[in-house]
Amino acid sequence: MMGNITIETRVHASIEKVWKFRTSPEHIIHWNHASEEWHAPREENDLRIGETFSFTMEAKNGSEGFDFTGTYDDIKENKTISYTISDGKKVSINFSEDSDQTKITETFEAEKSHPVDMQKAGWQAIMDDFKKYTETK
Repeated sequence: MMGNITIETRVHASIEKVWKFRTSPEHIIHWNHASEEWHAPREENDLRIGETFSFTMEAKNGSEGFDFTGTYDDIKENKTISYTISDGKKVSINFSEDSDQTKITETFEAEKSHPVDMQKAGWQAIMDDFKKYTETK
């Protein structure tokens, strides 16, 4: 076991808007990528305990891509989402409102095939893209 990695951001938007943009496929397709060279052409999300999600991430030039899939373990609207990725690793996302912004803290189990710094940077880049998209829409 490699341990956990935690990332966070503060989004200048209400917790209701942050929750909606984080969980709705019509918004996920706009922010779920770590760089401008990638995009998210297909997003399926059944936000109920025991149900699944499948997020497709692909290089815009078609050279590579993958599906990020998992099953929801716990959901408390506008507060927390916990899920298990298809490879068995656990992820939890916590939302908290502070005046005119929403803090998001995401913790995930590190994997062995990539360096921890690389994993943290990739997940943080996606979160940063989410922040940018949510604050400008």
